[in-house]
Amino acid sequence: MEVVPGIHQLKVPIPDNPLGFLNSYLIRGDGHYVLVDTGWNAKDSFASLEQQLNEIGVRFTDISQVVITHIHPDHFGLAGKIKEVSGAEVVVHEVEKSFIELRYQNWKVLLQEMATWMHVNGVPGADLVKLRNASEEIMDVEYLSDPDRTVSGGETIEVGSMRFEIMWTPGHSPGHICLYEAQRRVLLSGDHVLPVITPNVSLHSQSFGNPLADYVDALRAVGRLPVDIVLPAHEDIFYDLPKRVQEILAHHEARERAILDAIGETPRTAYEIACIIPWELMGRTWEEIPAWEKRSATTETLAHLEHMHTKDLVEKTNLHGLVYYGKRAGLSPIPPE
Repeated sequence: MEVVPGIHQLKVPIPDNPLGFLNSYLIRGDGHYVLVDTGWNAKDSFASLEQQLNEIGVRFTDISQVVITHIHPDHFGLAGKIKEVSGAEVVVHEVEKSFIELRYQNWKVLLQEMATWMHVNGVPGADLVKLRNASEEIMDVEYLSDPDRTVSGGETIEVGSMRFEIMWTPGHSPGHICLYEAQRRVLLSGDHVLPVITPNVSLHSQSFGNPLADYVDALRAVGRLPVDIVLPAHEDIFYDLPKRVQEILAHHEARERAILDAIGETPRTAYEIACIIPWELMGRTWEEIPAWEKRSATTETLAHLEHMHTKDLVEKTNLHGLVYYGKRAGLSPIPPE
């Protein structure tokens, strides 16, 4: 579907995932194309992408460049296969490239690090086993090991008459990028801004700094852009970027209040807090959701807790090998906006 003159949206299925599809974008140049994000590394995903390209008269060999917004499997998974059949240059942010070897070549070491990290933050042993099994299914496939080009933000990619500025937007992933075309007022937002769900921002064993603070800063930055249409990596295109930015900021402020309520007067682990605060579980209980969703909720809770710790809203203590978070003494309630 041509969503903007010269830009087609390709909906690539994500197997066994509630998101359903990745929105890949094909940008038409002068005799060549640029593909933004690729889809999950699965036969059905590749076949669907190839079919959609064929329907608009494009072959993989017509693609000269593949730009990856971030290296999560639903965005990066098919990059190696597409490079193999097209010869296209693969572009990622320099920070994302630094994680490829650890996540996709040395993933067994990563899983052990994550297991230790999750244990320290209160995840019970039974869930740790389930998490490892679920993660092995995702990681134990072949991924591209060496992208051709890295960017840092601020560069431009010219495709025909379009000039896309690469914006470094860390948070959802440390090297996440968006692409902004100022003349057409178009933003390819990746997972940085989505129209309905709130992008996951996590703190985990590979994290550095304060991911949620980075995300909020980058979110405010894109919110100041003159944008008429947003092309996200999931769900549907949307138009009112400032409104959506404010909704996401309000969500994170509400989550801070919910975390303080969950802590109460007794310090708790991140996992214990995640069990208590409200989530969109689609009618399921916490006990009924799969282990990977519990991991996502726990690491997202950790990102909030670290952010709150830097703002002196919570205190962090170590006891018997576990990390506990409690309200800072004398803290006044956070009023709603």
